[in-house]
Amino acid sequence: MPRHSRHVGQALKFVSPDVQPPIPWYRVIASSGMISSRGPGTTGADRQRQELEAEGIEVNVGRMGDLRVDLRRYGWFPAPGTVDTDVELNEDGEADVDASEATSEDGGDSEEET
Repeated sequence: MPRHSRHVGQALKFVSPDVQPPIPWYRVIASSGMISSRGPGTTGADRQRQELEAEGIEVNVGRMGDLRVDLRRYGWFPAPGTVDTDVELNEDGEADVDASEATSEDGGDSEEET
């Protein structure tokens, strides 16, 4: 989603490693094709590189030592309106949540007990 990259990163940070089916977090790459370093002393970028290469994606080392993917070759740019998400949108273009399916934070019904 354009202009929502930070939201994606934050959401992925809180996904349990035990979630099934596993979320392919390693497929999230900057719009420039660069793989985030995740800070000094971390191995996240190398781990992401290994996961991508295991899927046949070529990862190159840039002039500054950064890891990059050629998005012209491996990018996914679907035409607007061609991706079926199985989510219905209301007239405001937002996900329409059926009130009968909504639950409170504690997992109970959204209606108060009387």
